[in-house]
Amino acid sequence: MSRPSLPVRLLRGFGRFWYDFLVGDTPELFVATLVIIGVVALLSLRAHANGLAVVALPVLAILALGLSVGRAARRR
Repeated sequence: MSRPSLPVRLLRGFGRFWYDFLVGDTPELFVATLVIIGVVALLSLRAHANGLAVVALPVLAILALGLSVGRAARRR
């Protein structure tokens, strides 16, 4: 079996680095981050509810972190 070319290996390594950096051990936090950013953006842009977006951001972040910690505690 032949070894992949240098550009392919570099691209794979680059992709693996960013996946490990962004997703790491807890993909649910990565997905929660994307959802939170989307919700806040929609509140701010579509509904023009900047005040609500300012409140929603930390509330959703704390909720996501709490759910992640609870899930990790149940695994142990």
